[in-house]
Amino acid sequence: MSDFQPSGGRGGAIRRFLLDLDARLNDGLWRLAGALGRGWERLADLSDRVQVYGWKRVAAEFGSEGMTLGTGGLVVLLMLAIPAFKETSDDWRRRSELAVTFQDRYGNEVGRRGIRHNDSVPLEEFPDHMIKAVLATEDRRFYEHYGIDVIGTFRAIMTNARAGGVVQGGSTLTQQLAKNLFLTNERSIERKIKEAFLALWLEARAAKNEILKTYLDRAYMGGGAFGAEAASEYYFGKSVRDVTLAEAAMLAGLFKAPTRFAPHANLPAARARANTVLDNLVEAGFMTEGQVFGARRNPATPVDRKDEIVPNYYLDYAFEDVKRLVAASPNLVDRVLTVRTGLDLTIQRQAELSVEGIIRQYGADYGASQAASVVMDVDGTVRAIVGGRDYGASQFNRATEAMRQPGSSFKPIVYGAAMREGLINGRSVVVDRPICLGNWCPQNYGRSFSGSTTVTSALVRSINSIPVILTQQMGRGDSRVGRQKIIATARDMGITRPLTDSAPLPIGAAEVTLVELTTAYASFASGGFGVQPHAAVEMRNSAGELVWRADRDLPPRRRVFSQQVAADMNGIMVGVVESGTGRRAGVQGVQVGGKTGTTNSYRDALFVGYSSHFVTGVWFGNDDYSETNRMTGGSLPAMTFSQIMTAAHAGLDRRPIFGLTIGPQPAPGVPAAASGPMAGVPDRPQVLSRRSVEVLGRIEGLFRDAAVPRPGPVSSAAPRALFQ
Repeated sequence: MSDFQPSGGRGGAIRRFLLDLDARLNDGLWRLAGALGRGWERLADLSDRVQVYGWKRVAAEFGSEGMTLGTGGLVVLLMLAIPAFKETSDDWRRRSELAVTFQDRYGNEVGRRGIRHNDSVPLEEFPDHMIKAVLATEDRRFYEHYGIDVIGTFRAIMTNARAGGVVQGGSTLTQQLAKNLFLTNERSIERKIKEAFLALWLEARAAKNEILKTYLDRAYMGGGAFGAEAASEYYFGKSVRDVTLAEAAMLAGLFKAPTRFAPHANLPAARARANTVLDNLVEAGFMTEGQVFGARRNPATPVDRKDEIVPNYYLDYAFEDVKRLVAASPNLVDRVLTVRTGLDLTIQRQAELSVEGIIRQYGADYGASQAASVVMDVDGTVRAIVGGRDYGASQFNRATEAMRQPGSSFKPIVYGAAMREGLINGRSVVVDRPICLGNWCPQNYGRSFSGSTTVTSALVRSINSIPVILTQQMGRGDSRVGRQKIIATARDMGITRPLTDSAPLPIGAAEVTLVELTTAYASFASGGFGVQPHAAVEMRNSAGELVWRADRDLPPRRRVFSQQVAADMNGIMVGVVESGTGRRAGVQGVQVGGKTGTTNSYRDALFVGYSSHFVTGVWFGNDDYSETNRMTGGSLPAMTFSQIMTAAHAGLDRRPIFGLTIGPQPAPGVPAAASGPMAGVPDRPQVLSRRSVEVLGRIEGLFRDAAVPRPGPVSSAAPRALFQ
């Protein structure tokens, strides 16, 4: 059959259509190219006829280059700001709108967080002098700019230049709100760029009064108070509706420096700052000198709160816990909540006193200036948190936010993973030998190797090479596979933040938070179950109805280790305290186990341990990551652990850690057997020795003789004979 087909039919129609389309495209492109060519020629002729010389030429060149660079810079700035805009995906108006009243474990109110929805003050009810004081100090042109005040920024630069330092800020009130809502307090150019773009974004989406009201409600103002209403109640015991001009000036001075000018912490500085605010009111033209004269002569006096103990670090953590629970529970629609927490004020106070006392006594010798601590039940209920030495000086919570290397305190997780894989048990023998992964070769503390040793001895002595060897064995020769198993075990134990997968991971090189590391140890104390740390025990809505309860609504605990593995690990960890690096962590009459941790260059020192009742983690170091003076986890952290746990166990029953046993309970009135550093020391005999019987017999004879009157002077020989 011939391949020739007539031009008619469907095939011919398609070919004609394609030929027509091709012709039209060619013709169109040719015409477009011609038009572009003629346009370029006209532009070239015009540029030849228009010649600019002299200063006009220079201005044109600079203008052209400026536009080019400005466009490029704007693109770069926008690229830097894109991550910040991701934070605006949620409704920013609903952020931090919870109004939470916190109670301790016994139902006593201990503090509040969030905005007061029930009695929040509308902007119209704020005193006029309060609004003027804030605007005169923070942003005088607030109602005139569009988020960024170029004139105000230039004025601040000139003022600071004349003063030779920073005396006036250039950020607008909108920029400050953007930082409070979406960003951190990090001092960097990137943060300022994000702040500027987010300020423009806020101005485009909210009215001026809404921005001002939100700023007044959500800014931190010291003393654990957020917002002008809460600050007024805390410092002056009254609503912001009723503050005087002097009190308003003191409150307005807190927005940018709440820790430095908080009146309950530094009243002279607060009054000096309030006087500056009054100067600003006059300088801005909002008030006359005569109107502020009375406030200058009669400065505000805050309520005396020296005797109040507010666990602000704990409340901050509890508030974040509540926000997380509310976000994860669609049924929790009420924004006004009363939350009973696991806070034990006795333990909290002792933890604070122990941290401060140890640092005051030994901090200078060891070069350590900060510390943190977490105490929780073995089921994960947080009893106390110390996030630093002084909440007024720094609200950064070093117990829940600071990422620090755990050092050797991470090793129990490695040993637990190896036991979970069936590689070792509590009676296994391992070989301490040199090992290298690439160019990295871990060294032991004494720069030597012990050869064959038990697993218990390896962890008690905190040998570095053994965890690395176990990691390689878990991966059947591939240490990367072994590290993934360690990371999976750590995740099951409660460490939720990503762990850096590196060769030194088994000896504690990956950064974690203290609360997560403490949670991980709870898996041993609980008998092998992973726990979820939580401050909230139960929550009630504004009507008093129970809407959430930990024992009912938290996810069920999952088993991480078998009972045998938990018992083996507990036996080893008790050995660390009784005869290893954690001897100073011993608690009289209480069986405790734990592990020390010390990082490279002695930057961080930790002790994390537990009893049958509590799990406690302690960290010492410096905020700037500077080195300490050879401080180890067995020194100040272990001593602080001992003090906290001693107070925490007052009045509690004496019982062993899961899987272990302790000696019989002593008879009433007889001191309990020593544990910790005194473990292994036999109890004092309860039967009198022959020498004691003889001495008591002599005393009895003397009393009997003294009852019979004798002539002559009383001899002094008998009393001396008692002690011969």
